[in-house]
Amino acid sequence: MSATPAIPQQAGGFSGHAGYNTYGFSGLIDMPSAYSRPDGELAFTSSHFQNQTRNTLTFQITPRLSGSFRYALLYDVRPYPDNPVSDFRFDRSFSLHYRLLDEDHRRPAVAIGLNDFLGTGLYSSEYIVASKHVTPDIRVTGGIGWGRLAGVGSFRNPLSVLSDSFDTRPGRSADNGGVVQTNNWFRGDAALFGGIEWQATDKLRLIAEYSSDAYPNEDGSAFNRKSPLNFGLSYAYRPHIIMGLNYLYGSEIGATVTVGLNPKTPPAGAGQDKAPQPVVPRADLAKLGWSQDMLNPNVQASRINAALLKDGIRVHGIDIANRVATVEIENERYANMAQAIGRTARHLTALTAPAVDTFVVVPMVSGMRGASVTLRRSDMEKLEFDADGAWRSYARAEFDTVQAGLSPIAGRYPLFDWDFKPYLSPSFFDPDAPVRADFGMELSAKFEPSPGLVFRGTLRKKLFGNLDESDRDSTSGLQHVRSDFNIYEREGDPALTELTGAYYFKPGKDLYGRVTAGYLETMFGGVSGELLWKPNNSKLAFGVEVNHVKQRDFDQRFGFQDYEVTTGHVSAYWDIGNGYHGQVDAGRYLAGDWGATVALDREFHNGWKVGFFATFTDVSFDDFGEGSFDKGLRITVPLNWVSGQPSTEHYTTTIRPVTRDGGARLNVSGRLYESVRGLQQDELRDGWGRFWR
Repeated sequence: MSATPAIPQQAGGFSGHAGYNTYGFSGLIDMPSAYSRPDGELAFTSSHFQNQTRNTLTFQITPRLSGSFRYALLYDVRPYPDNPVSDFRFDRSFSLHYRLLDEDHRRPAVAIGLNDFLGTGLYSSEYIVASKHVTPDIRVTGGIGWGRLAGVGSFRNPLSVLSDSFDTRPGRSADNGGVVQTNNWFRGDAALFGGIEWQATDKLRLIAEYSSDAYPNEDGSAFNRKSPLNFGLSYAYRPHIIMGLNYLYGSEIGATVTVGLNPKTPPAGAGQDKAPQPVVPRADLAKLGWSQDMLNPNVQASRINAALLKDGIRVHGIDIANRVATVEIENERYANMAQAIGRTARHLTALTAPAVDTFVVVPMVSGMRGASVTLRRSDMEKLEFDADGAWRSYARAEFDTVQAGLSPIAGRYPLFDWDFKPYLSPSFFDPDAPVRADFGMELSAKFEPSPGLVFRGTLRKKLFGNLDESDRDSTSGLQHVRSDFNIYEREGDPALTELTGAYYFKPGKDLYGRVTAGYLETMFGGVSGELLWKPNNSKLAFGVEVNHVKQRDFDQRFGFQDYEVTTGHVSAYWDIGNGYHGQVDAGRYLAGDWGATVALDREFHNGWKVGFFATFTDVSFDDFGEGSFDKGLRITVPLNWVSGQPSTEHYTTTIRPVTRDGGARLNVSGRLYESVRGLQQDELRDGWGRFWR
């Protein structure tokens, strides 16, 4: 269903989407509304008023569901009712907002939400809210709230008609946070809230609301609350840059800024790729005349290799025989493998003899072959300018799993490559600082002496930053496999972050294997082995990984500490469909604990990924410490989305509320699933829209 309510629109009226409130999710000023943001939008909101600063990252997970992670900086608050006032504290919390009903001409939009359901409970609340347009420029919102949102004008819970248990809201004592306490949800007294919005111009929105939040932890210490009425204005400088100014609770002035983006809409538009080689029809090719030398398959192979290498595509093997040209390629430039296959086929129309009528293109990575793609030359000639050429070319292509490969072309091995570039290493929302980061230069090198054998090394030198300024000592009762990260940052400059040798192989039709040894990551070195079962056209895959590793010295050079451990996981991967992807990893973690990690990602065709993960092990919440269990957000941004220039590189960051030792997994590079899946039919189909680009 559409994310935009089915309402009549007029010039200057609402878009049908919500604004962002001071808590960083869909709403008015402090209160929620029933609308949603555009599907896929990722936004950061920072709001401030007296002694309250909230920084929130919100993702519109589906057209109806959004999730938020909030990091608040609070002064002079009482974290729990019976506790004394705290001079200063950080508070981390999560929210969910789900739109149950769309608005139409007769009914309002209706949404339900949970606030701070996975934190210490400072903002814990639930709500049901409805919003409706009165005119194209005016809309009203009304709702009922529980918990934090039942502080003003509260009354007996209407859900008590179902059970008397809804009358009482169990209190939450001080704990490590991170525990979902469903026995609180929609319990205790309730209260009403509401507001009105006027879209005065295309960019300016005026808001008034009645807030049911009495600020029980802040009123009288952090600020003086005098009224439940709030007034504000919101100015959309650009569709994804929104600024707000608010008069709050009869006593305070506040400001809000939201900066967002949508992975579906790259800032560089469709990109700035160099124009592809045009398809050359055989009739035109024959007119040019082919000498006996040009008809030689070896000469054709040499010309194909040179042309593709110039286009950012490395040839691994070529065979031209029996009217079929088979080319194994390694894509080094394009974020989308289907685009590399399309460009390869274009070059083949110009560089193979007219007698060749079939092209077979086999994508490869690290010596492993993916699904072969068979294309008829006549289809290339007919569909280049067809209005529906992308779909028709995919429908006519044939996909198969290749067993035997071609011999590498002369000069393919050995191969040495290196790169020298800047790096950025950030840390977000840890318990002591909202943002820390290091910036420096990174020298990396890769050597491939033979198919499947890859040696890698990476050396980093920090130029400036403050990751090493964290002085938080680990109090973990587990082996300090991650919680001493600040010591690694302090002593590891320069740092040898990776020095490995890896061998990749295919032991069977749908099987892929990897063995890696060396300094595997910043904190551990040893041996890692992996086996993956991934059929070409299956949405499921299964893998097993076993590692024996030893903890590295803090300076990240060649020495080791005494601690060593055998760790490993059995993994299941599921392509759910519509861009959603699930993964479960069960096994033993670096601190010796046993358990499982569950992850859900939303993946976009252009390479963007936004996901959430949570790990539960046999370490008790108390032994784990603050946060109770490992969890966080992970975001992957393809660099070509930012620059518009073709690139296979991407930037990935993980946002954890807190870094602890329980549930810590080895960070070995080159794991098989992400390496292999881009070579198979499902992934090629999803990216086939760029076949002709």
